[in-house]
Amino acid sequence: MIKKVLITGATGLIGTELVRQCHREGISVNYLTTSKEKIENSENYKGFYWNPKKGKIDVSAFDGVTAVINLAGATISKRWTKKYKKVILDSRIAPINLLRDTLQNIDHTIVHFISASGISIYPNSETKLYSEEDEEVDDTFLGEVVLAWEAAAAQFKNMGMEVSKVRTGVVLAKDDGAFPQLVKPVKFGVGAPLGNGEQWLSWIHLEDIAGIYLFLLKNQLEGKYNAVAPNPVQNKKMTKMIASKLENPLWLPNIPAFAIKLFLGEMSVLVLEGQLVSSKKIEQLGYPFKYYNLDNALQDLL
Repeated sequence: MIKKVLITGATGLIGTELVRQCHREGISVNYLTTSKEKIENSENYKGFYWNPKKGKIDVSAFDGVTAVINLAGATISKRWTKKYKKVILDSRIAPINLLRDTLQNIDHTIVHFISASGISIYPNSETKLYSEEDEEVDDTFLGEVVLAWEAAAAQFKNMGMEVSKVRTGVVLAKDDGAFPQLVKPVKFGVGAPLGNGEQWLSWIHLEDIAGIYLFLLKNQLEGKYNAVAPNPVQNKKMTKMIASKLENPLWLPNIPAFAIKLFLGEMSVLVLEGQLVSSKKIEQLGYPFKYYNLDNALQDLL
């Protein structure tokens, strides 16, 4: 039985919900933070300072811990300048390498390493359903990032640990992440499908993404897992469903792809491309989705 876990990125969107769910299950959380102001110290929630850029880490963070959940990584929803692309990549690889180097040099009790990853490893497609068995890698910047991210996580296998990679879809949460950005234009009466609207959105509710991490942790499951809800939708359908829930009619034509590319540059792939991703593997292992389809997710979020 897992009693204590170390989480990186614990104060972020997914991390905050995961901490809540761990505590509900009686699991204590140690967390690493780059901000000394965010260090708390209660019985079941203890913060420790680290600075992956400078290779600094408080090793007492590992005391009594049997698993690490790595959620560290800068947001991808910020303009991809050459400089910021380096930030996106480094913010995912440097923390993992620091954890690896530290654990190689101390006595520890960690048997399981669970790392965030992304479904953007799969190539953009409107027709192919991707499962964890698929080996193709998207030739975009994000495909490269996820490949490097997963390779970095795989190193813990050589240290005798179980390794899990959580390929996360588009996380839907009330006040943060992608969802408020999808809702805003519809709320103001200027919502419209993006590009041709056919691109798939393999989404997951915040409670379920945290739930999947907890499920892998408690059952000590290793391997790659698609963390997406069982019913992906296309961009035009999601836009229509949000409009219907808000009772705001859609009257604008689709926003043309060229306009979005002009505005967002290379990061336009985030909204113009998508992957149809299967959740069968995690379902068959017994994970019970709370938000199975978009209708009940929107019911909760709007």
